[in-house]
Amino acid sequence: MLKDIQELLADKADYLLKFNNPKIPKEQLKLPSPGFVDDIFAQSDRNNRVLSSLQWIYSNGRLGRTGYLSILPVDQGIEHSAGASFAKNPIYFDPENIVKLAIEGGCNAVASTFGVLGIVARKYAHKIPFIVKINHNELLTLPNKFDQVMFGQVEQAYNMGAAAVGATIYYGSDESTRQITEVSEAFQYAHELGMATILWCYLRNPDFKKDKDYHVSADLTGQANHLGVTIEADIIKQKLPENNGGYTALNMGNSSYGKIDKKVYSELCSDHPIDLCRYQVANCYMGRIGLINSGGASGSNDFGDAAITAVINKRAGGMGLISGRKAFQRPIQDGIKLLNTIQDVYLCKEINVA
Repeated sequence: MLKDIQELLADKADYLLKFNNPKIPKEQLKLPSPGFVDDIFAQSDRNNRVLSSLQWIYSNGRLGRTGYLSILPVDQGIEHSAGASFAKNPIYFDPENIVKLAIEGGCNAVASTFGVLGIVARKYAHKIPFIVKINHNELLTLPNKFDQVMFGQVEQAYNMGAAAVGATIYYGSDESTRQITEVSEAFQYAHELGMATILWCYLRNPDFKKDKDYHVSADLTGQANHLGVTIEADIIKQKLPENNGGYTALNMGNSSYGKIDKKVYSELCSDHPIDLCRYQVANCYMGRIGLINSGGASGSNDFGDAAITAVINKRAGGMGLISGRKAFQRPIQDGIKLLNTIQDVYLCKEINVA
């Protein structure tokens, strides 16, 4: 298994697998483990029904009872438009094939829309944990805008047998205050009904693009994570960081933005991708709330890119990957193989936390 992963990592294998001097030591983290729900959430304010829902998610699929998660998300039919998302593989216009891919791919859970999961709920809601995405940004308004709005009610997810609800907040956007309020209220009600909560914890503001795209900076995404765990998300989904220094870039010249300590860049983080991701984990209450990173768009080296992302996340102390387009924008057997490749990283005992 390790040899196959090393081949996928190619010239980055030693760089990623031999890194062992992170700025924040792993001993300060709460790491994924088979007893994660007992060790962490049983000490929290989550009720017994939420604990049951979380345990179901953590116990399902190829990564069941490891503490790690592999989730298939397919909400792109709304977020990116159905035609753009499914033209490469039109079978996924049919919601049943989305759920089948998650099951056959050995995922812990499947995340999708009210409509996708609702239309097949009686057949599949008891076979794989459903994560119902309750808000979306649609791309039909002209001109296109970027605002997450509610597409249904939390109680609908409960009635279809969902294990969890998911939501997105565009931190940094003009609409973020409203979104924080809406999602916080929705998460509170979901917990009351016994469902877990997962937050797509994204940044969105054109001013975050300077000399680099700081939507994926460790410092800004880390703070977004910290806001996400504050509203009691049980799992945080975040893009893998690609750079750092967002706060510094946004405080050049006469501008003034947020607050930061220079020690973040010197003592808490380096430029190594595992360190950048470790800072995201630290902002999830030092791992008490699991960090799953996005799989990203489909490209020319999907298997290699997926393995790289999984290794970075695992070695940083993260909890797994949530990968959609790389899996469903290809023939179903290849999609299953890609999901299994990601899972193999977390099953490989030779790949440890740095």
